[in-house]
Amino acid sequence: MVAFVGIGPHEITNPLGGTFVLTSITSGALVFLWLFGLMFTTKFLDGLDGLVSGMVSIGAFMIFFLSRQEQWFQPEVATLAIMFAGACLGFLLWNWHPAKIFLGEGGSLFTGFMLGVLGIISGGKIMTTLLVMGIPLLDVIRVILTRWIKKKPIYVGDSEHLHFKLLHSGMTQKQAVLLLYAISFSFGVTTLFLQSSQKVIAFAFLFVLMLLMAIWLQSDDKKKHLWKKHT
Repeated sequence: MVAFVGIGPHEITNPLGGTFVLTSITSGALVFLWLFGLMFTTKFLDGLDGLVSGMVSIGAFMIFFLSRQEQWFQPEVATLAIMFAGACLGFLLWNWHPAKIFLGEGGSLFTGFMLGVLGIISGGKIMTTLLVMGIPLLDVIRVILTRWIKKKPIYVGDSEHLHFKLLHSGMTQKQAVLLLYAISFSFGVTTLFLQSSQKVIAFAFLFVLMLLMAIWLQSDDKKKHLWKKHT
């Protein structure tokens, strides 16, 4: 529906200079993949109390601040973004550990959809959303590849996700959630000052960070497994 009503990018900025002009079909396909990817990510991310609502609110706040900047001034988008961020924060008060209310599957999908749409209508702040949601997005890709290699159904839940591995490493729920908040906020803030090419470099740093965290947590899991085996 989003693509059918004309919401979508007409061109994509080339980090090396210039732009790529998109046809309506290409634009619609990219919108579908973008929204599907974010909705899938927030659905999988909803494993710890307050994780989805907090990270999505960070993304909405970053879009709000960008939409208020002079070079991208979009007051209507800024209003939508701050309203959505406020709704997520209001929900977070009751969703923080120990949670009294939960998003559920419908709620987690909706938050991903809304953040994805905001990223499109705010002048195509796709890279901003990618930097805020980069860790969970990359984690979803990692988990899907891991399940595929192990010949497991990709839709069956397990404890392979980063937030669960942080718990297994000894962190509490609150510590794991706050760590992921801090990473998202730190990379999100950079989007307020970086140009397109610099944002690509920032995302490359985020990819390396995700890779190092995955290696560290995997190594930690193996050490604990060996320790249990010999005790």
